[in-house]
Amino acid sequence: MSGIVEGMSMPMGGPMFRSFREDPSVARQKITKATLRRIFGFARPYRRTIVGFLILIALDAALGAVTPLVYSAIIDRGITPGRTGVVVGLAGLLAGFALVAAGLGIAERYLSARIGEGLIFDLRTKVFNHVQQLSLAFFSRTQTGALTQRLNGDVLGAQRAFTSTLSSLVANTLTVVFVIAAMLSMSWKITLISLVLLPVFIAPVRWVGRKLAAIARQSMDLNAAMSQTMTERFSVAGAALVKTYGDPELEAANYADDAAAVRGIGIKSALYASAFRIGMTLVASIAVAVVYGLGGWLSIRGELTVGVVVALVTLLNRLYGPITALSNVQVDIMTTLVSFERVLEVLDLEPLVKDAPDAKPLPRPTAQTEASEQPALRFRDVWFRYPSAAEVSLASLEVARRVDDDQPTWTLQDVSFEVPRGQMVALVGPSGAGKSTASLLVSRLYDTTRGAVELSGLNVKDLTLASIRDAVGVVTQDAHLFHATLRQNLLYAQPDAAEADIWQALERAQAAFVADLPAGLDTVVGERGYRLSGGERQRIAIARLLLKEPQIVVLDEATAHLDSESELAVQRALAEALAGRTALVIAHRLSTIRAASQIVVLDQGRVVERGTHSELLAAGGLYASLWRVQFTEAHPR
Repeated sequence: MSGIVEGMSMPMGGPMFRSFREDPSVARQKITKATLRRIFGFARPYRRTIVGFLILIALDAALGAVTPLVYSAIIDRGITPGRTGVVVGLAGLLAGFALVAAGLGIAERYLSARIGEGLIFDLRTKVFNHVQQLSLAFFSRTQTGALTQRLNGDVLGAQRAFTSTLSSLVANTLTVVFVIAAMLSMSWKITLISLVLLPVFIAPVRWVGRKLAAIARQSMDLNAAMSQTMTERFSVAGAALVKTYGDPELEAANYADDAAAVRGIGIKSALYASAFRIGMTLVASIAVAVVYGLGGWLSIRGELTVGVVVALVTLLNRLYGPITALSNVQVDIMTTLVSFERVLEVLDLEPLVKDAPDAKPLPRPTAQTEASEQPALRFRDVWFRYPSAAEVSLASLEVARRVDDDQPTWTLQDVSFEVPRGQMVALVGPSGAGKSTASLLVSRLYDTTRGAVELSGLNVKDLTLASIRDAVGVVTQDAHLFHATLRQNLLYAQPDAAEADIWQALERAQAAFVADLPAGLDTVVGERGYRLSGGERQRIAIARLLLKEPQIVVLDEATAHLDSESELAVQRALAEALAGRTALVIAHRLSTIRAASQIVVLDQGRVVERGTHSELLAAGGLYASLWRVQFTEAHPR
């Protein structure tokens, strides 16, 4: 009896209880044949390993069914007739079976790990590499947490299709077949009665499965809410907001409420699981009683031996567990296939911006091109609107969609201007005029809807993205730094830069403060560079730009939100960065672009004025109006 109880009392982390926690509604989803072919395509490199894995599982299942027959033989052929040699020989055989079973278990685990970890590696690297190629529009709409879940949780769920789910399906099916065959060979009457009791096992399993799945959904929702709270509060910006505006006692109380809800769900889940175990133990005990009672009666009548009765009880122990697991196999299989489908959804997203089949690298500047009148950068009749959600993302990864998603408006309309080689052109205009959007088109983070952006007379759509990335350097108003050392952040632009080159770039970028830091270049800057001031981050970003040595520099509000002292230091660094380079500068502070060779004024996505600072002031148009407003703010009466 204890064997059956142990067989039915699986741990909460076991495959049976895992399937209970999964949503049974997933079994109603449809997986297309094309998707199945793609799924099996991922397993193709491991097909030999999988075949070997299944053979070992079959041998293990067969060994499990044969072992009780040896128990019967020990009793009937050894103990009952008093044949010591038979008892010792069969006991030795059992010990051999145990050693073989142990070896099979180790081999199965090894092959399972090779298959599972190999699939995880393949899927993760494939998804990561593909996501990196997706356009900026995808990242602007996608929830980072949801995308990370695809790369972690769904990938782990997908690999289970060829490891735990496959092994469970094959092992349980073969175990049921072998055990029933062995039981039939000994007593068809007891075998049929045992099978009649199956609904008594399966009905509670399905009922508990539905309950635990509903509890699991609640638990996941509550844990997700707690995780979101911690993510927001434990980031640098969130922690600063809580400390300056928040109420610590209210924050603690709100978190305690969420944690209490999770605690309640956990208790409820434990009670259902415990009730299931007790119920299964009760049913198993009844089944054992039936087999012992009927088997004992048949044994007294001389129709069965004592050894056969013991073997039947042992086989019964091996029967109900696998059958119970198989009753949930559809949920297990569909859960893993749906995880695979969610991974494939990401892999099926087409990058909006990608290399054309015949894309060529942007030629390096030569003395001839430097002397030519061909502008380094040209906008030719550019129209642009941001893509809708359906074009760039997945609904399951989306941030809340805007009402106007299906009818995006024009951000740029018929924009044309040139940036001569080695000169600086500035884009100015009110907020929302399309200035930053224009800068995104230069580095080809987005593609024009109509018209063309040209580098050295070549349409950027005809150039390789790698060559554009090498040729164009960007500094934005919120320079991003990774949570890494200063050295690693700087080398991101030029991995093979020498130590002397790094220090030279820092000196030219007015970032000599790095030498005064306790760890120097090995200082960890913190999440998004929060250990540095805004001006220091900007100067590190400029040093990174100088290490890259791009042909064209794009500055997008690079001095916005800085104090006067920081702005002065950054301006000196920018002067060094722009020396001799072609530059497109987007500026909110008009005083910073007075020396531009040309100023292009945008309003509502259109070019409304162009000229030098003095020409535009004399024209008395939008630029002059913006200048007067800023001059009045800077020098109030």
